[in-house]
Amino acid sequence: MKHRTAFFPGSFDPFTKGHEDIVLRALALFDEIVIGIGHNSSKARYFSLEKMKVAIEKTFEGKPIRVVTYQNLTATVAREVGARFIIRGLRNTTDFEYENSISQVNRHINEELETVFLITSPHLAPISSTIIRDLHRYGSSINQYLPYNLEDEQSN
Repeated sequence: MKHRTAFFPGSFDPFTKGHEDIVLRALALFDEIVIGIGHNSSKARYFSLEKMKVAIEKTFEGKPIRVVTYQNLTATVAREVGARFIIRGLRNTTDFEYENSISQVNRHINEELETVFLITSPHLAPISSTIIRDLHRYGSSINQYLPYNLEDEQSN
């Protein structure tokens, strides 16, 4: 059987317990997961990309998971890291509409690429990076939504 590598892309600003859940469940399907933290030039990051990379690496220490950062098309990076699959988590039908379009474009760019959608676990569905950033920005504790402890780290 071939080694099955999957690519899990996102801005992960921050990486949440919902993201962690998708990765852990995907490990039952794939031999290796490469988490790709994409740099979106049209968005300023709230949490440092470097600190997020280290936090994700510590979260999955000892598991067959790599973390990379990238500034290219997701389909191209998936090929570069040896992945034939992209993993995406879906919280709702709005996510599906958006992700479906992206998966079709990715497949056009890299025809060997399959997108695998995993439905977010119900208790984690309300969590979004946007909400977590807003909570943090206005002084609320966010560690309950994260698989690591940000402590009192400052945003960028």
